[in-house]
Amino acid sequence: MYEIDFKKPCHVHFIGIGGISMSGLAEILMDEGFQVSGSDAKESELTRHLEAKGAKVFYGQRPSNVGDEVDLAVYTAAVHPDNPEYGEVVRRGIPMLSRAELLGQMMKNYRCSLGVSGTHGKTTTTSMITEILLAAGKDPTISVGGILHSIGGNIRVGGSDLFVTEACEYTNSFLSFFPTMEIVLNIEEDHLDFFKDLEDIRHSFRLFAEKLPESGVLIINGEIERLEEITGGLPCRVLTFGGADGDFQAENVRHDELARAEFDLIRRGEKLGHLVLGVAGEHNVSNALAAAAACLELGVPFEEIAAGLKKFTGTNRRFERKGEIGGVTVIDDYAHHPSEIRATLSAARNYPHRKIWCVFQPHTYTRTKAFMDDFAQALSGADEVILADIYAARETDTLGISSRDLAEKICALGTKATYLPSFDEIETFILENCVHGDLLITMGAGDIVKVGEKLLGM
Repeated sequence: MYEIDFKKPCHVHFIGIGGISMSGLAEILMDEGFQVSGSDAKESELTRHLEAKGAKVFYGQRPSNVGDEVDLAVYTAAVHPDNPEYGEVVRRGIPMLSRAELLGQMMKNYRCSLGVSGTHGKTTTTSMITEILLAAGKDPTISVGGILHSIGGNIRVGGSDLFVTEACEYTNSFLSFFPTMEIVLNIEEDHLDFFKDLEDIRHSFRLFAEKLPESGVLIINGEIERLEEITGGLPCRVLTFGGADGDFQAENVRHDELARAEFDLIRRGEKLGHLVLGVAGEHNVSNALAAAAACLELGVPFEEIAAGLKKFTGTNRRFERKGEIGGVTVIDDYAHHPSEIRATLSAARNYPHRKIWCVFQPHTYTRTKAFMDDFAQALSGADEVILADIYAARETDTLGISSRDLAEKICALGTKATYLPSFDEIETFILENCVHGDLLITMGAGDIVKVGEKLLGM
């Protein structure tokens, strides 16, 4: 396999450079002195940013985009052998790496590489760690799956000692990584268009844990079922957070008027101090425990951990307050799995509201079918639900299901749900029905955020 060497910069071409992860990796390489080109279907804020830094970006994909100067090509999981640029790279014998393989190769150039994994919470926890490290005066390189305002985007390029990145299990991407420290936040069913079942997912997380060297550290949620199957026999050190016997615990948890938690951080029975979070939701107590544990292992003093966590007020699309219209507060959230929906609506219950409206856009047909009943139960945590059409993403509709089916199931559980196929209809319905004091949450991993933004005139 081709190996990236920061001491020997070359020319790298990204097939699909506009994605949030691919653009971030391209930016890291550019800051390390590499020449970068790439292509994508359309112009975006991310591609414009790369162009401003000196990258050559092509719009539309064609063989001629792959210049003679290209030494390495990188492609996303969405790129297949019938892609014209992929075919040209193969024809010319240019070395290739997948996005995950490139990220894994880059990790080898850092003394300490931390991979943050789990079905939920990766972006938030990675962002919490970022804020803590910055508060501590560290110089980390960061790759996060969302826009974090404190670093001005999704990437921060620092020194060569510390690299922090999200580690996604989809298509077993994280098995291409070379971490020295790992966090496993949770393990649940998801991405069932790739994994066979939960046991298949658990097997992948076990293989990820086995990537750690003997000198490495695994920080894992103590509430994961049959934890020993993931951690047993590993040569590295294993630390747990949460659960009955976790090494790190949160005690005396309470929430303020905006649902933000504060708690005492306990390490093996010893109180280290009091933490106050700048983000809402009980689930973020668990994320903060993982972030604090990792940073303590990295030698960050407790006082800096407390300062970083208090400063962190969230990333884009994670219980993000977008604004207010007619006395209705608009929140946007990326939740697209039943567990995430429950966590978000639980946080909303502790947030000021008269009535909670949830505008949900299901993400992919396979996920909607697999979790139909679970989605209905989770969404019933709202006072009223509005359902948009399913966001297809990488899929086509071959399963014969729709958001109307989900609306019927929610209604059967006693919560009012309305299916409206277009965003215009949804916006009109909201303007006619939401009143002063209501809390409106646009929710999903697609483009449902546009509904709230249009209402707010953004």
